[in-house]
Amino acid sequence: MKPIIALAVKDLRLMPRNKGGMFFTFAWPIVLMVLFGFAFGGAGGDDPAAKLRVAIVDDDQTEASRTFLSGLEPALDMTAMSRAEAEAAVRLGRRAAFLVIKPGFGDASTRFLSGPSKEVELGVDPVRQAEAGMIQGLLMKQAGAAILTHFTTSDAGGEPWQPIKITSTPVSRARMGPNNAFDITFPQGIVWGLIGCVMTFGISLVTERTHGTLVRLRMAPLTRAQILGGKALACFVTIMIVEVILLAVAFGFGVRPSSMAMLALAGVSAAVCFVGFMMLVASLGKTEQTASGAGWAILMPLSMLGGAMVPQFVMPPWMQTVGMISPIRWVILAIEGGIWRQFTLSEMVLPCAILVSVGVACFAAGTRGLREA
Repeated sequence: MKPIIALAVKDLRLMPRNKGGMFFTFAWPIVLMVLFGFAFGGAGGDDPAAKLRVAIVDDDQTEASRTFLSGLEPALDMTAMSRAEAEAAVRLGRRAAFLVIKPGFGDASTRFLSGPSKEVELGVDPVRQAEAGMIQGLLMKQAGAAILTHFTTSDAGGEPWQPIKITSTPVSRARMGPNNAFDITFPQGIVWGLIGCVMTFGISLVTERTHGTLVRLRMAPLTRAQILGGKALACFVTIMIVEVILLAVAFGFGVRPSSMAMLALAGVSAAVCFVGFMMLVASLGKTEQTASGAGWAILMPLSMLGGAMVPQFVMPPWMQTVGMISPIRWVILAIEGGIWRQFTLSEMVLPCAILVSVGVACFAAGTRGLREA
């Protein structure tokens, strides 16, 4: 084991000399993660110019209630639903809030400065105070906020009259999806870091072979397995460092893993998979140019199908199905499982088992190819 560790340390010390490899391994994934995050709206949140999506429950069904709602249409994207559907839509994050027009709304609209006020119910996630305040302001404006200072005592109940009475109902949203765009772009950044490691170490192994370094190492008391094991260990350690660095950067953009244990399991499985890819790339050509071209020819289509360039949820269904052949798809799924999908251990077994299996198969094929080269 000591020779393998010594060879790995040697490769890690030499890596900073490869400026291009350092950039594409450490810097480029961060650049892509941040740029994609901004492009998908991760830093700015919801578009302030977009309408808030609100579920509408009109229990009054009068001309007055319909007129009131029509006045809100320029500011709100409203969809009529039942009470149960509206609550579910808010809980699942499909709507920002629900608005219930209470019975008697039409009768109250015929009275001015006396009697019970028009009443509505607003259901919104307690953490979305900004949206709640915005909707309440729109309701008050539509009901006649200009006369809020002119109130009297109600004939029936002795309560101060107001243009509209808003009852708030908290609806806690079920946190089932990504919190922001960086939850989506973080796994993409990880993938590009993995690809950078694969190409850097794979090409370095080809370079050592073409320049005679491997021959000199074989003349030392080292076996082929120890030499390749040292290269694999160096690549594995570098991948883990890249993953930790990207996670630290992602923390600054609001990424909060649902389970560090599941994320660590996904990261180790991804590292095993791409160490195998590294060995396979090194066996694809006798020169650096041939191996590099073959490596990119394999990894770029897999990246496209796997969601490293464009998230899979925006792809057509047939591409999502075909993408299952790409190990990059399983890398992203496993990392998302530790970030926001809230995978349990049993749910994490499948993607991690696929990644480890692919890594072992590619490593075996690569070492055989290097032995025959």
